[in-house]
Order: sequence, then structure tokens, then C-alpha cells
Amino acid sequence: MRPKYYTPNEVSVHNTLKDLWVSFLGKVYDLTPLAEKYSGDVLLKPVIACAGKDISHWFDKKTKDIRRHIDPITGCEFPYTPHGRFVHIPPACPRTDWVNDFGRPWWKDESYCIGILSAKTRFVKIINTLTSQEHVIEVCSEEIMTEILDRYLKWNYHAASYTWKYNSVNLNMDMTLEQNGVVDEDEDFYKLSMNDDEFLPALHLYFNDDLTEA
Repeated sequence: MRPKYYTPNEVSVHNTLKDLWVSFLGKVYDLTPLAEKYSGDVLLKPVIACAGKDISHWFDKKTKDIRRHIDPITGCEFPYTPHGRFVHIPPACPRTDWVNDFGRPWWKDESYCIGILSAKTRFVKIINTLTSQEHVIEVCSEEIMTEILDRYLKWNYHAASYTWKYNSVNLNMDMTLEQNGVVDEDEDFYKLSMNDDEFLPALHLYFNDDLTEA
């Protein structure tokens, strides 16, 4: 089963206590259940403050764990939490109120993981040749065409009843845009100081019926 890909913009809208997403180390996590479980706990504040954001800087990329440092007071190695200690981080000194029977810490609990953060997003223009409607949507470069179709359903519930084409060639719906020859030229436009919004690749949709050859 293919993983679900998300854009940073999609993650960013889930930024409340009752709808709390974050991303880190290339994955997207829904921490809403964690927020519900620790509601009212002061240790939840640093997590809430980063709702909808990428927190990869909290982690060591090699160990996939919270970054660590030597505490200047105790001289001991502890998790590095410059924004304040948060849920599942032990206190710097022994305390009787510290309960560590929670099992796996939330950042290592894959049950919170809901998908992958796109390494590169791009915008495409979708043109419905039947209605002449045009929509520009942001997609993940890793997505295949059927997943892009799913994104487009909010504007056209019947999108699956259309043949998708690029430069008059049928698109393979099991391939990505790049694999279909829809090249991402963002970097070239950047080097040329050109506005890539004016040169978006256009995908044309042709409605399928008994009288029209797709």
C-alpha cells in the first residue's frame, strides 16, 4: 500500500489543540490523541507551540532521537530542549512525580505517523475541456496521477470520468508527473529569474462518453 504524501501547507492548517499535526524527519504525525491525553499538562505547551510546523531541528538525524547536550549545571547528558521540556522528556534531576511508564515516547510511536512530508511540491494547472474551467493546485512530486486526481475531486467529483492528457498524450495514471514527461522546471525558472507561475504545465481533461473518443 502506497504511503500518503502531504505538502507543508497541508500540515500547517492543523495547528490547534484539537487538530494538531507536526512533521519531522520527513514524516507527518497527527498528535491530536497525544494532546487529548495530556490536556492541561504544562509539558504539552512546547508541542502546541509548534502545531502545524516542521520540528526536525528537535532531532538528531543519525539517531532519529531528540538531540542531546551536556547540562552545564549537572554535567550530565540530557535531551536538548531549548524551548522547554515537553511530554515524555525526563526531568534534569530525579523527581518523585516523574512517571516513566508511558512506554514508547511519542516521537518513536509510529501509530501517530499518518504519512510522508513531500520533499518537493509543485503547482500544475488542470483544464477541464468540457467546461473550460481551470484550477491551479499544489501537488507532491512523489504522487502518482491517481493521487493527483484525488486532490482534484474537490473541484470536480467526476474527475475519474475524464481522460487526462499532457501535450495531447494520454497520461499514465499509475505514474508520477515526472515519469509522464511533465518535467519540473522550477529550478530552471529560478536560475533565469523568471516567474514560474506564468509557465505552469497544463493538464487537459477530456470527458469520456460513448460519442467521444478519448
